[in-house]
Amino acid sequence: MPDFTAPTLTLPGGVIPVMGLGTWQSEGSDAELAVSTALQLGYRHVDTATGYGNEAQVGRVLATRGIDRDDIFLTTKLPPDHADRARQTLMESLAALGTDHLDLWLIHWPPGGHARPDVWEELRRARDEGHVRSIGVSNYSIAQIDELIAATGEAPAVNQIPYSPVDHDAALLAAHRERGVVVEGYSPLKRTDLDAGPIAAAARAHGATPAQVVLRWHVAHDVVVIPKSVRRERLEENLAALDLTLTAEEVAAIDGLGR
Repeated sequence: MPDFTAPTLTLPGGVIPVMGLGTWQSEGSDAELAVSTALQLGYRHVDTATGYGNEAQVGRVLATRGIDRDDIFLTTKLPPDHADRARQTLMESLAALGTDHLDLWLIHWPPGGHARPDVWEELRRARDEGHVRSIGVSNYSIAQIDELIAATGEAPAVNQIPYSPVDHDAALLAAHRERGVVVEGYSPLKRTDLDAGPIAAAARAHGATPAQVVLRWHVAHDVVVIPKSVRRERLEENLAALDLTLTAEEVAAIDGLGR
Protein backbone atom coordinates (compact mmCIF):
# COMPACT_ATOMS: atom_id res chain seq x y z
CA MET A 1 0.00 0.00 0.00
CA PRO A 2 1.43 3.43 -0.90
CA ASP A 3 2.62 5.64 1.93
CA PHE A 4 0.88 8.92 1.11
CA THR A 5 2.28 11.96 2.90
CA ALA A 6 -1.18 13.53 3.19
CA PRO A 7 -3.69 12.15 5.73
CA THR A 8 -5.86 9.38 4.31
CA LEU A 9 -9.21 7.71 4.85
CA THR A 10 -9.77 3.99 4.35
CA LEU A 11 -11.74 2.63 1.38
CA PRO A 12 -12.48 -1.03 0.64
CA GLY A 13 -9.76 -1.03 -2.02
CA GLY A 14 -7.10 0.97 -0.20
CA VAL A 15 -6.75 4.47 1.16
CA ILE A 16 -7.69 7.86 -0.30
CA PRO A 17 -5.67 11.01 0.45
CA VAL A 18 -7.99 13.58 2.02
CA MET A 19 -6.60 16.35 -0.21
CA GLY A 20 -6.70 15.97 -3.95
CA LEU A 21 -6.50 18.02 -7.12
CA GLY A 22 -9.79 18.67 -8.86
CA THR A 23 -9.58 19.13 -12.64
CA TRP A 24 -13.09 20.20 -13.61
CA GLN A 25 -12.85 23.03 -16.18
CA SER A 26 -9.11 22.46 -16.54
CA GLU A 27 -8.54 21.87 -20.23
CA GLY A 28 -5.70 21.28 -22.68
CA SER A 29 -2.32 22.62 -21.67
CA ASP A 30 -3.81 24.19 -18.53
CA ALA A 31 -4.85 20.75 -17.31
CA GLU A 32 -1.43 19.29 -18.02
CA LEU A 33 0.34 22.14 -16.27
CA ALA A 34 -1.94 21.94 -13.24
CA VAL A 35 -1.49 18.20 -12.78
CA SER A 36 2.25 18.35 -13.42
CA THR A 37 2.72 21.20 -10.94
CA ALA A 38 0.52 19.53 -8.35
CA LEU A 39 2.49 16.30 -8.51
CA GLN A 40 5.74 18.26 -8.26
CA LEU A 41 4.43 19.98 -5.12
CA GLY A 42 3.46 16.68 -3.50
CA TYR A 43 -0.17 16.04 -4.42
CA ARG A 44 -0.80 12.33 -4.92
CA HIS A 45 -4.55 12.36 -5.55
CA VAL A 46 -5.91 13.47 -8.93
CA ASP A 47 -9.63 13.64 -9.70
CA THR A 48 -10.81 13.72 -13.30
CA ALA A 49 -13.86 12.53 -15.25
CA THR A 50 -14.69 11.33 -18.73
CA GLY A 51 -17.00 14.32 -19.00
CA TYR A 52 -14.17 16.78 -18.26
CA GLY A 53 -12.47 15.94 -21.56
CA ASN A 54 -9.00 15.96 -19.98
CA GLU A 55 -8.24 12.30 -19.24
CA ALA A 56 -5.62 12.22 -22.03
CA GLN A 57 -3.88 15.28 -20.59
CA VAL A 58 -3.83 13.72 -17.12
CA GLY A 59 -2.49 10.52 -18.63
CA ARG A 60 0.34 12.31 -20.41
CA VAL A 61 1.49 13.86 -17.15
CA LEU A 62 1.33 10.55 -15.30
CA ALA A 63 3.44 8.99 -18.05
CA THR A 64 6.15 11.66 -17.92
CA ARG A 65 6.40 12.63 -14.24
CA GLY A 66 8.30 9.50 -13.26
CA ILE A 67 6.15 8.79 -10.19
CA ASP A 68 5.23 5.18 -9.47
CA ARG A 69 1.63 4.61 -10.54
CA ASP A 70 0.82 3.00 -7.19
CA ASP A 71 1.86 6.21 -5.43
CA ILE A 72 -0.92 8.19 -7.13
CA PHE A 73 -4.61 7.91 -6.28
CA LEU A 74 -6.50 8.33 -9.56
CA THR A 75 -10.25 8.87 -9.91
CA THR A 76 -12.39 9.18 -13.00
CA LYS A 77 -16.13 9.09 -13.53
CA LEU A 78 -18.68 7.42 -15.78
CA PRO A 79 -20.96 9.97 -17.48
CA PRO A 80 -24.67 9.26 -16.93
CA ASP A 81 -25.30 9.21 -20.69
CA HIS A 82 -22.72 6.40 -20.97
CA ALA A 83 -24.52 4.26 -18.40
CA ASP A 84 -25.43 1.61 -20.98
CA ARG A 85 -21.86 1.33 -22.24
CA ALA A 86 -20.05 1.42 -18.93
CA ARG A 87 -17.42 -1.20 -19.69
CA GLN A 88 -16.48 0.33 -23.04
CA THR A 89 -16.23 3.76 -21.41
CA LEU A 90 -14.00 2.36 -18.67
CA MET A 91 -11.63 0.82 -21.23
CA GLU A 92 -11.50 4.14 -23.09
CA SER A 93 -10.72 5.97 -19.84
CA LEU A 94 -7.96 3.53 -18.92
CA ALA A 95 -6.43 3.94 -22.38
CA ALA A 96 -6.59 7.75 -22.22
CA LEU A 97 -5.10 7.76 -18.71
CA GLY A 98 -2.40 5.28 -19.71
CA THR A 99 -3.05 2.96 -16.79
CA ASP A 100 -4.37 -0.55 -16.27
CA HIS A 101 -6.45 0.35 -13.23
CA LEU A 102 -8.26 3.15 -11.43
CA ASP A 103 -8.14 3.72 -7.71
CA LEU A 104 -11.72 4.99 -7.77
CA TRP A 105 -14.43 4.92 -10.44
CA LEU A 106 -17.62 6.86 -9.83
CA ILE A 107 -21.00 7.11 -11.51
CA HIS A 108 -20.87 10.86 -12.18
CA TRP A 109 -24.60 11.57 -11.78
CA PRO A 110 -27.62 9.29 -11.25
CA PRO A 111 -28.42 8.30 -14.85
CA GLY A 112 -31.71 9.90 -15.82
CA GLY A 113 -32.10 10.87 -12.17
CA HIS A 114 -32.34 7.21 -11.11
CA ALA A 115 -30.06 5.12 -8.91
CA ARG A 116 -29.67 2.40 -11.61
CA PRO A 117 -28.53 -0.67 -9.63
CA ASP A 118 -27.82 -2.34 -12.98
CA VAL A 119 -25.10 0.24 -13.68
CA TRP A 120 -23.79 -0.19 -10.15
CA GLU A 121 -23.46 -3.91 -10.92
CA GLU A 122 -21.25 -2.99 -13.90
CA LEU A 123 -18.96 -1.03 -11.57
CA ARG A 124 -18.86 -3.96 -9.14
CA ARG A 125 -17.92 -6.28 -12.01
CA ALA A 126 -15.12 -3.95 -13.12
CA ARG A 127 -13.82 -3.89 -9.55
CA ASP A 128 -13.99 -7.66 -9.24
CA GLU A 129 -12.06 -8.01 -12.50
CA GLY A 130 -9.26 -5.82 -11.16
CA HIS A 131 -9.77 -2.76 -13.37
CA VAL A 132 -10.77 -0.63 -10.39
CA ARG A 133 -9.77 -0.76 -6.72
CA SER A 134 -12.76 1.08 -5.23
CA ILE A 135 -16.10 2.13 -6.70
CA GLY A 136 -18.58 4.82 -5.81
CA VAL A 137 -21.04 7.43 -6.95
CA SER A 138 -21.34 11.18 -7.26
CA ASN A 139 -24.33 13.45 -6.68
CA TYR A 140 -26.43 10.60 -5.24
CA SER A 141 -28.98 11.07 -2.47
CA ILE A 142 -29.08 8.83 0.59
CA ALA A 143 -32.28 7.26 -0.78
CA GLN A 144 -30.49 6.41 -4.03
CA ILE A 145 -27.54 4.95 -2.12
CA ASP A 146 -29.99 2.84 -0.12
CA GLU A 147 -31.49 1.59 -3.38
CA LEU A 148 -28.06 0.37 -4.50
CA ILE A 149 -27.47 -1.32 -1.15
CA ALA A 150 -30.89 -2.99 -1.22
CA ALA A 151 -30.33 -4.32 -4.74
CA THR A 152 -26.73 -5.50 -4.43
CA GLY A 153 -25.82 -5.65 -0.73
CA GLU A 154 -22.94 -3.23 -1.31
CA ALA A 155 -22.68 0.47 -0.53
CA PRO A 156 -20.58 2.82 -2.64
CA ALA A 157 -17.15 3.46 -1.13
CA VAL A 158 -17.52 7.18 -1.86
CA ASN A 159 -20.23 9.71 -2.67
CA GLN A 160 -18.74 12.83 -4.25
CA ILE A 161 -21.06 15.77 -3.64
CA PRO A 162 -20.83 19.56 -3.48
CA TYR A 163 -19.67 20.44 0.02
CA SER A 164 -18.69 23.62 1.81
CA PRO A 165 -19.48 25.34 5.12
CA VAL A 166 -22.77 26.62 3.72
CA ASP A 167 -23.69 23.04 2.72
CA HIS A 168 -22.77 21.60 6.10
CA ASP A 169 -25.32 19.06 7.32
CA ALA A 170 -24.23 16.91 10.25
CA ALA A 171 -27.16 14.54 9.72
CA LEU A 172 -26.17 14.01 6.08
CA LEU A 173 -22.57 13.23 7.03
CA ALA A 174 -23.81 10.85 9.73
CA ALA A 175 -26.11 9.08 7.25
CA HIS A 176 -23.18 8.42 4.94
CA ARG A 177 -21.03 7.14 7.80
CA GLU A 178 -23.76 4.80 9.00
CA ARG A 179 -23.61 3.21 5.56
CA GLY A 180 -19.81 3.15 5.40
CA VAL A 181 -19.68 5.77 2.63
CA VAL A 182 -16.87 8.34 2.55
CA VAL A 183 -18.02 11.83 1.58
CA GLU A 184 -15.87 13.65 -0.96
CA GLY A 185 -16.61 17.34 -1.38
CA TYR A 186 -16.28 19.27 -4.61
CA SER A 187 -16.45 23.03 -5.23
CA PRO A 188 -15.38 23.66 -1.61
CA LEU A 189 -14.26 27.25 -2.22
CA LYS A 190 -16.56 28.26 -5.06
CA ARG A 191 -19.57 27.76 -2.81
CA THR A 192 -18.07 29.58 0.19
CA ASP A 193 -18.18 33.18 1.38
CA LEU A 194 -14.53 33.50 2.38
CA ASP A 195 -15.34 36.73 4.24
CA ALA A 196 -17.77 34.98 6.60
CA GLY A 197 -16.99 35.86 10.22
CA PRO A 198 -15.97 32.45 11.61
CA ILE A 199 -13.76 31.73 8.60
CA ALA A 200 -12.06 35.13 8.69
CA ALA A 201 -11.54 34.88 12.46
CA ALA A 202 -9.90 31.46 12.21
CA ALA A 203 -7.69 32.68 9.38
CA ARG A 204 -6.50 35.62 11.48
CA ALA A 205 -5.90 33.41 14.50
CA HIS A 206 -3.67 31.00 12.58
CA GLY A 207 -1.98 33.33 10.12
CA ALA A 208 -3.68 31.38 7.34
CA THR A 209 -5.82 32.30 4.35
CA PRO A 210 -9.60 31.88 4.50
CA ALA A 211 -9.34 29.27 1.74
CA GLN A 212 -6.92 27.22 3.85
CA VAL A 213 -9.33 27.39 6.78
CA VAL A 214 -12.17 26.07 4.61
CA LEU A 215 -10.10 23.19 3.27
CA ARG A 216 -8.87 22.24 6.72
CA TRP A 217 -12.48 22.41 7.98
CA HIS A 218 -13.38 19.71 5.43
CA VAL A 219 -10.53 17.54 6.68
CA ALA A 220 -11.65 18.06 10.29
CA HIS A 221 -14.97 16.47 9.28
CA ASP A 222 -13.25 13.58 7.43
CA VAL A 223 -14.59 14.93 4.15
CA VAL A 224 -12.17 14.38 1.27
CA VAL A 225 -11.70 17.68 -0.56
CA ILE A 226 -10.57 18.30 -4.15
CA PRO A 227 -10.04 22.02 -4.81
CA LYS A 228 -9.25 22.92 -8.40
CA SER A 229 -6.62 25.40 -9.51
CA VAL A 230 -4.22 25.85 -12.40
CA ARG A 231 -2.04 28.41 -10.55
CA ARG A 232 1.08 27.22 -8.78
CA GLU A 233 0.73 29.62 -5.84
CA ARG A 234 -2.85 28.52 -5.23
CA LEU A 235 -1.91 24.85 -5.50
CA GLU A 236 0.79 25.43 -2.87
CA GLU A 237 -1.60 27.35 -0.65
CA ASN A 238 -4.25 24.64 -0.83
CA LEU A 239 -1.84 21.84 0.00
CA ALA A 240 -0.43 23.81 2.94
CA ALA A 241 -3.90 23.76 4.51
CA LEU A 242 -2.97 20.29 5.77
CA ASP A 243 -0.43 21.92 8.11
CA LEU A 244 -3.17 23.92 9.80
CA THR A 245 -5.03 22.74 12.90
CA LEU A 246 -8.38 24.28 13.79
CA THR A 247 -9.73 24.21 17.33
CA ALA A 248 -12.98 22.42 18.06
CA GLU A 249 -14.56 25.81 18.74
CA GLU A 250 -13.46 27.16 15.37
CA VAL A 251 -14.82 24.10 13.57
CA ALA A 252 -18.14 24.45 15.40
CA ALA A 253 -18.38 28.14 14.54
CA ILE A 254 -17.84 27.38 10.86
CA ASP A 255 -20.40 24.56 11.08
CA GLY A 256 -22.89 27.24 12.07
CA LEU A 257 -22.71 28.70 8.56
CA GLY A 258 -24.64 25.68 7.27
CA ARG A 259 -28.11 26.33 5.95
